[in-house]
Amino acid sequence: MTGFGRAEASNSVVTLVVEMKSVNNRFRDVQLRVPREYNVLEPRAQSLLRESIQRGRLDVTVRRSSTEGVSRIVPDLALVEQYRKASVEIAHRLQVDPAGRADVLAFVLAQPGVLTTADADPDALGEWDLLETALIGAAEDLDRMRSTEGQALRLDLEKHLGDALRLRAEIALHAEGVAERLRARLEERLLRLLADRVDPNRLAQEVAILADKADIAEELSRFGSHCDQFMAALSAPDAVGRRLDFLLQELNREANTIGSKSAEHPISTRVVELKTVLERLREQAQNVE
Repeated sequence: MTGFGRAEASNSVVTLVVEMKSVNNRFRDVQLRVPREYNVLEPRAQSLLRESIQRGRLDVTVRRSSTEGVSRIVPDLALVEQYRKASVEIAHRLQVDPAGRADVLAFVLAQPGVLTTADADPDALGEWDLLETALIGAAEDLDRMRSTEGQALRLDLEKHLGDALRLRAEIALHAEGVAERLRARLEERLLRLLADRVDPNRLAQEVAILADKADIAEELSRFGSHCDQFMAALSAPDAVGRRLDFLLQELNREANTIGSKSAEHPISTRVVELKTVLERLREQAQNVE
């Protein structure tokens, strides 16, 4: 399911911002982007994220910013030495005494590039607890949005499942008395072709064979059982996406068998409609974790 989550965590040294975005996917795909300083923590973060999502693509971005006062002053000693030599050479060329040490030092320090600022090297392992807090907070924020979407998705799935059960009931109703109707049609055709030479025993055998081939009671029973399991799965607290995929495969299998056995137009028409409903269920079920 789709969703977005965001969380911050900070201490006196650093502030972390974690943003998560999830989209539909048949499989689990976690894409994590962390600052270079946190490369050593990436395996831990990946493991934590895999616990929070079972299905779908999850894009996670971690941003790190240092608070004021954690930068350090870095002298460019090679550049300092060049300035010192240059000041000595200039003094020698002008035939004057070199400036006092304090003046030379002030001169060198004032030159560009001699002193620069850089962030202090972070203690990545020491900041794991902070990163873990931000990751969990963003995952919880994401789950709240996904939960809202999940409720709407469940209602939609239940509606389509209700349509499938309605069509199953209509098919079962039209399947009643199919043996008698087959016998009547077969007897009428044979009488039309053979007149009074119809063997009642042979007619009964042919009718029994046709009736057996057209019997869809078992398929309807299994179809209803799979629908019951599907409905129960929608209320389960754990991830059920793969279970729904399997049940839909079985439902389609039963629908295809019913269609191949169908001997009457009213049943064939409803089987086509039933397959359309099952396809809608399949499309929506792919959004379920």
